[in-house]
Amino acid sequence: MKVLVVGANGQIGKHLVTFMKDHDSLEAKAMIRNEEQAAFFENLGAETVVVDLEDDIPAIAKAAEGVDAVVFTAGSGAHTGKDKTIMVDLDGAVKTIEAAKSVGVKRFIMISSFDTRRQAIQEAPASFAPYVAAKFYADEWLRRTDLDYTIIHPGLLTNNEGTGMVEAAEEVGRNEIPREDVAKVIIASLENENTIRKEFQIVKGNTPIQEAIAAI
Repeated sequence: MKVLVVGANGQIGKHLVTFMKDHDSLEAKAMIRNEEQAAFFENLGAETVVVDLEDDIPAIAKAAEGVDAVVFTAGSGAHTGKDKTIMVDLDGAVKTIEAAKSVGVKRFIMISSFDTRRQAIQEAPASFAPYVAAKFYADEWLRRTDLDYTIIHPGLLTNNEGTGMVEAAEEVGRNEIPREDVAKVIIASLENENTIRKEFQIVKGNTPIQEAIAAI
């Protein structure tokens, strides 16, 4: 399975492409924003394509040609303003969904926020609410398609070493999770068709990732 990793130069994206290198059944195509980011992925033997999420749908669609799945791991980052949150986390996500549809890619995995229900927007701190709102609408757009989607809602992301153990369910208690383990959950979701048209929250836990995802 060839997978377009959107936001490959982000922290989850880099882990994902790195881990996919060791999977015989998975091949990464890294979508990056500029050519200077390519060396990391080329050293892994991964194909790269340079597209900015603020480009138009045809540009993203061209990047998605020839792949079997799209994983959206991109994010505007904590230090950008509301404008970038709208352009990347909302519009960039929607354009990527539409691009996948336009080239016939059915499998789509979205890395979302932990809780994107309407109430979560109202309860979020003022600085975080725009991000939750962007994810709310991007997730809703994806749900209304006929794509074979999976929406993953990770807890508080950390750079701790992954444990390979998680808690995964439609709703779990708030907790943190290493980015490495989020990347491994993405791989397990790609490998398990039972995750199609489902969404779930993930945090650190005591269940091996493959087992937790197989039980979704």
